[in-house]
Amino acid sequence: MPRKARIDAPGAIHHIIARGIERGIIFRDDQDRDDFVHRLGKVVTETETRCFAWALIPNHFHLLLQTGAAPVSTVMRRLLTGYAVGHNRRHDRSGHLFQNRYKSILCQKDTYLKELVRYIHLNPLRAGLVKNMDELDRYRFSGHSCVAGKMSNDWQAVSEVLSIFDDRLARARLGYRNYLIQGISLGRQPELVGGGLVRSAGGWDVVCAMRRVGDFQKSDERILGDGDFVETVLVEAQQRMRHRYVLASKGIEFKDLADAVSKVVPISPQELVGPSKARRVVKARALICYWAVRELGMSMTEVGEKLKIAVSTVSAAVKKGQSIAKEEGLVLSELLNMEI
Repeated sequence: MPRKARIDAPGAIHHIIARGIERGIIFRDDQDRDDFVHRLGKVVTETETRCFAWALIPNHFHLLLQTGAAPVSTVMRRLLTGYAVGHNRRHDRSGHLFQNRYKSILCQKDTYLKELVRYIHLNPLRAGLVKNMDELDRYRFSGHSCVAGKMSNDWQAVSEVLSIFDDRLARARLGYRNYLIQGISLGRQPELVGGGLVRSAGGWDVVCAMRRVGDFQKSDERILGDGDFVETVLVEAQQRMRHRYVLASKGIEFKDLADAVSKVVPISPQELVGPSKARRVVKARALICYWAVRELGMSMTEVGEKLKIAVSTVSAAVKKGQSIAKEEGLVLSELLNMEI
């Protein structure tokens, strides 16, 4: 049975789990872990991805990310590829380091953000890497130490997590820590990483009770949320896929974006290539980057290669292009005289 496509959208929250191939070790020592954390911080910063929680375990890791300027697939490709290449070189090994497909679960923020932060940050304790909460507070390979105020990462969304508990910093940290302590007795909570409706509802007993009263909720193994949330996500994802399919079926390619942009900004295709910071070039390039990534589904690496600019520049341009398109009411299909 073919695998379902990943679901993503700007602002989507993802619980990501990646394991070593055949459940092998991916972090052999602190140098490996430091390298991974450095790469994670660099990637989420450059792509304006928000990281709410993270934890490194010897043979896998957990991340809780909110999509920013780049699709989560781009973020993970950069992170996993970069780390694997460095890891293999350092340990004189070859071949795949990670399982071919990491797990990505799109989550309903209001309902599950708080619970997932706790689940992820308690992982080192459940895995036996630390003995108690005091050790977890000082464990530097989990986002918990930053939320607890023992360490700091300028790329981690600490303030947003703490704001869930209180507006005052000291009270927020105390409430957060007590919330984690209460979660220790809950164990591994498979409903947070399992599949479909059973996960979203909180267990099979709840699903059975719902069905006894005639409540049949929409579900999908790629999504953690209530039925309305699942249905909304699936409809929007289907619309985005249809949009991309129509553009592809019409033969729309990267070079066609220049024609569309030329109707808004008088510019030649040659002027778009390179690091020019002239105002009209920046505007045109921003629209092209935005439409290439969001409408055509191209990776930021591909776009950067075509325009001869860094991936970080593409990431910033995508966000700027989105703002320009929204403010000026620009729609790619209309500029191309297409019906979508």
